[in-house]
Amino acid sequence: MNRQEVQEKYKWKLDDIYSSDEKWEADLKKAQEQNDFSKLSGKLGDKSQLLSFLRKSDEYGKLLDKLVAYAQLHNDEDRSVEKYNIMFSKIYSLFTAYSTETAFFEPEMSKLDDLYLSSVVSDPDFSDYDYQIKRIIARKPHAVSEAEEKIMGMAQEVFYGYSEIFGMIESLDLPLPEIEYEGKKTKLTQGLYGIILHGEDREKRKEAYEKFYAAYKSLLNTIATTYIGNVKSDVLASKVYKYNSCLERALAMEDVDRSVYDNLLKAVDANLSSMHRYMSDRKKILGYDKLYFYDVYAPLVGGVDFKLSFDDAFDYVVRGLAPLGKEYQKLLKRGRDERWIDVYETDGKRKGAYSAACYGVHPYVLLNYQQTINEVFTIAHEMGHSLHTYFSQSSQPYAKNQYTIFVAEVASTVNEVLLLKFMLSEAKDVNLKKFLLNYYLDNIRATLHRQAMFAEFEAEAHAMVERGDPLTKDNMSKVYKDLGIKYYGNDIEHDDNICFEWARVPHFYNAFYVYKYATGITAAINIVTRILSEGEPAVKDYFGFLKGGSSTDPVSLLKIAGVDLGKPEAYETAMREFDKTLTEFEKLMGI
Repeated sequence: MNRQEVQEKYKWKLDDIYSSDEKWEADLKKAQEQNDFSKLSGKLGDKSQLLSFLRKSDEYGKLLDKLVAYAQLHNDEDRSVEKYNIMFSKIYSLFTAYSTETAFFEPEMSKLDDLYLSSVVSDPDFSDYDYQIKRIIARKPHAVSEAEEKIMGMAQEVFYGYSEIFGMIESLDLPLPEIEYEGKKTKLTQGLYGIILHGEDREKRKEAYEKFYAAYKSLLNTIATTYIGNVKSDVLASKVYKYNSCLERALAMEDVDRSVYDNLLKAVDANLSSMHRYMSDRKKILGYDKLYFYDVYAPLVGGVDFKLSFDDAFDYVVRGLAPLGKEYQKLLKRGRDERWIDVYETDGKRKGAYSAACYGVHPYVLLNYQQTINEVFTIAHEMGHSLHTYFSQSSQPYAKNQYTIFVAEVASTVNEVLLLKFMLSEAKDVNLKKFLLNYYLDNIRATLHRQAMFAEFEAEAHAMVERGDPLTKDNMSKVYKDLGIKYYGNDIEHDDNICFEWARVPHFYNAFYVYKYATGITAAINIVTRILSEGEPAVKDYFGFLKGGSSTDPVSLLKIAGVDLGKPEAYETAMREFDKTLTEFEKLMGI
């Protein structure tokens, strides 16, 4: 569909950022002229100069936010429009220049006396920056010189190259073959592979699975070398910044205690019997003598018809999120009515869905809406991100408005779980209930169990290099196979293909990222459980979390909502939710 064919009410209103490209160009010129932060280098020991730097950085950040949002969102409307590609490239260059100009900040701050820094933290004039300064004090043992910081800053482009290489392999060089699908020959793309694996045709699933992994296997040496290089760059960075391990550095970067990571893996490990039971149930329901990994995504419940227009789906989501109160529902409707959302798939538009922040304006949501039940959940998910952003920006100064990645998936998942519970309560059709329970099981399995397994794999891969052990494609595949047996049990065939599934996970190029999906859904399940049992007090606490931005560490923010990820109980709640859902599903399925 051409973008011109879409009604205005279904397109996001980027005029709220800039009324014209010319206004954007004017602000770009202003940003280029203002990028002179280095003149404050050497002066941060004076409070007035430090405050000047911080406030100037805030104003510059607000300007960059608007410039980025306008260029990126226009670019994502239609990737074929060269003008917005160029505009987005200009912003990338501006960010690089800004990073270079401000590279002196943390090294210089780290050299300042602790008494001075503590006095800054307690000074009311610096209230917007107190947590930021506290983090600098905490990182002082890991500080490097300004020269070293600049070198590491320049090295990031080299380090990021491993991810870019993998992206090129995956997007362009992977020899994915053709496959017959729906009566015609077509290339087995990443997207089509996922569609086939979720389909009912087992022979087609097997064919796609074998062809897909054969492509990865043909480039396994190259992919393994790329990933090993990425791991070694992580190890190098952790040594330069004087951390004992890559995991310690990754957790410290977001101010997360090691107990969070350890408690997650311990809780999942202690409750894997439920996952093994689910695999056994899959085998029984599908009626197979042997269950393979290409059967893990096969639908267990068919015949569900849940097609809604976008407006009806949005209204349904608003109803489903009623436990969050009228203020939240009003904001959801405002997002639609004020055109924060770009709804339909059009030629050249970026695929998928996301929420994008723009400080001082409002968040935006990109969708490619289709009339499926999954897309209804996508609306709830992305609006969860957006309203988290809205509350954080409305409640915090610029310096504290951006919540960390660690909590980024909490609000979106709270919305999904609340919506699912609502749908279950509304469902009159037993088949729909079966479908929803199965959907929830697979969601927890993919977001909690699977990501915990990924987290164990990358932890061991990094630990091997840190110990001085050789990291090869063979020992990585062995580690992955052993983890697969541990997590999925013996009711599934652990064939050779699945042993190198690690080779196709792009998130591994951003070390120790995946565990945050698992902690995110754990926190969300705990929050929903409390909201549905306690009502208004729990909602009030949850809003306190949503408004927290980055005013303190993310684990403390979640404690406001009643979730302590530093203790085992939170993970046990999530594990019980999976087991309870599985028991209910088994009962309806007659197992």
